[in-house]
Amino acid sequence: MRKFLDENFLLNSKTAETLYHEYAKNMPIIDYHCHLPQQQIAEDKNFDNLTQIWLYGDHYKWRAMRTNGVNEKYCTGDTTDYEKFEQWAATVPYTLRNPLYHWTHLELQRYFDVHEILNASSSKRIYEECSEKLRSKEYSVKNLLRKMNVAAVCTTDDPVDNLAYHQQIKDQGFEIPVLPAFRPDQAMNVSDAAKFIAYTKKLEAASNISISNFADFVKAIRNRHDFFASMGCNVSDHGIEELYVDNYTEAEVAAIFSKVYGGKELSAEEQSKFKSAMLLFFAELDHEKGWVQQFHLGALRNNNGRMLATLGPDTGFDSIGDFQQGRSLSTFLSRLDTNNKLTKTIIYNLNPADNELFATMIGNFNDGTTPGKVQWGSGWWFLDQKDGMTKQMNALSNMGLLSRFVGMLTDSRSFLSFPRHEYFRRILCNLFGEEIENGELPNDIAWTGKVIQDISYHNAKNYFGY
Repeated sequence: MRKFLDENFLLNSKTAETLYHEYAKNMPIIDYHCHLPQQQIAEDKNFDNLTQIWLYGDHYKWRAMRTNGVNEKYCTGDTTDYEKFEQWAATVPYTLRNPLYHWTHLELQRYFDVHEILNASSSKRIYEECSEKLRSKEYSVKNLLRKMNVAAVCTTDDPVDNLAYHQQIKDQGFEIPVLPAFRPDQAMNVSDAAKFIAYTKKLEAASNISISNFADFVKAIRNRHDFFASMGCNVSDHGIEELYVDNYTEAEVAAIFSKVYGGKELSAEEQSKFKSAMLLFFAELDHEKGWVQQFHLGALRNNNGRMLATLGPDTGFDSIGDFQQGRSLSTFLSRLDTNNKLTKTIIYNLNPADNELFATMIGNFNDGTTPGKVQWGSGWWFLDQKDGMTKQMNALSNMGLLSRFVGMLTDSRSFLSFPRHEYFRRILCNLFGEEIENGELPNDIAWTGKVIQDISYHNAKNYFGY
């Protein structure tokens, strides 16, 4: 029987061990999509304790705790940090076979050299040991990034953000690039007139452009896109249920903008037309600058109305949606490609039933201009686990070129999440190792090792230019 989480964790053959330890393990990390708070990087923050860095804002852990019967006050309430950690520690044994069990112990090992199993009886010891380390300079957030061999970080930012902390990080001369990503979801969210008006006022202030009509609105968006580019941004991101591809005229969209900006609520058809126009506009801006555009598709968000009203969004009440993705993906990408305005694109799928759909869709729009121009992104959110990542890579292998894949990202708000890259790399090496040992692939370790290094690091480096 193998020891839990030993050096060959998830590596089930000698070839897999060789591929991981000699090729994948020491590759730098490009985290091209995450939600790390840039203020904490600028301030080179030290956390007071393990709860602050591990449980604050972590809706993955909150969901598990709630399911385990833990009262909400220990998730998002005002109990002490240790009381919250104690409840998480008591929950961990019940997460067996959930990726949280692996992530939790990987993070304890890689950051803190703690090899003890976290549970109710070990809670206080682990909390005190890790918290003491976190208060030392060695565990400031910049040093945590260095510790994990991070080569670049790309955060997620609204067009109205002033990016002051990104500028501060740059001025500090921090050797790891921390770059913004342009996420304009709120600029096309017209489901609530009052909220859209409030957002447009923020856009007006940020761009210093007076907005009275749709032409002013898109001018202000372009202004912010230009500003983000001046700050080193070359990536956009959209977190939406599905792509919107309604037919519309410019006159229709201008009238829709005037209607909602005048405080009137829009019909579902009007909302969809406006979103369709804005998505195409964003994509054309990205193409003009040679940016990478990313689309995270398929989340059914804020399912629990009572908890949304109590806690707000992004608190652990989202799920996989069953939206129809194929035709809209095809229509949207084809519109851009037909006009030669399709930039490098990554599409992320949240419904495993659509895996083969996404894997085949990207092949329709790879045109030979750059390797892997249109990518199917790594297993995302609920699929960011062993089974989900394995299925994603198998489908991509079967229907595309896994060798051109840009690999893993954390999509996380936590500075302790970088072992997810290790998790991914171990799974990747095990897939190749197993097939080499079975005679399904040639025993060419040098070439296979190069492919694994490319997927782990070089493909992303070349694709994003970091």
